[in-house]
Amino acid sequence: MTRLVRSTGTTPGGPPLRLTYPEVGATRSAALPAGYHHLSHREPIGRGRDAFEAAGAAVTTWRMHRASGARVHAEAVRAAPGVRLRVAVGVGRLAYAVPCEVVWTVHEERRAGFAYGTLDGHPECGEESFVVELRPDGTVWFTVTAFSRPARWYTSLAGPIVPVAQRWYARRLGRTLRRITRG
Repeated sequence: MTRLVRSTGTTPGGPPLRLTYPEVGATRSAALPAGYHHLSHREPIGRGRDAFEAAGAAVTTWRMHRASGARVHAEAVRAAPGVRLRVAVGVGRLAYAVPCEVVWTVHEERRAGFAYGTLDGHPECGEESFVVELRPDGTVWFTVTAFSRPARWYTSLAGPIVPVAQRWYARRLGRTLRRITRG
């Protein structure tokens, strides 16, 4: 089942955090919205039901992100619509955490994953999904789909570096999931 929720919750003592783009849930379809950089990365990560179950659990419990080197601070142990999280990269004073919210999830017999969208304060504006799929031939595929555009002066200034970094990170997540499925 896939669910979509748009939230405008608040943070304690602060202003409301809102999703920063109108096309909430668009990563569920093949047609991504115009006006954004698009990312589509797909790769095989394993074979069989056990690999699919391990990958699905790793994606939806933040293990994939954490095992790739990111720090995730989430309101829940599993992705669910409306769950807020901060994904941090970097070390010490150079660490940078970005606010996101899960906008949809999928938990089906052969598909598992979620998408999160950017909240106020994120350097980008858009959405990214992480889905694993068990194909009829037994292969397990991992797909990252995203659309984004700069939301801050420094991401605008970075220009083409940001999409390159996003592709690099998508491939890193795929390698991470492949390791996880192999035990």
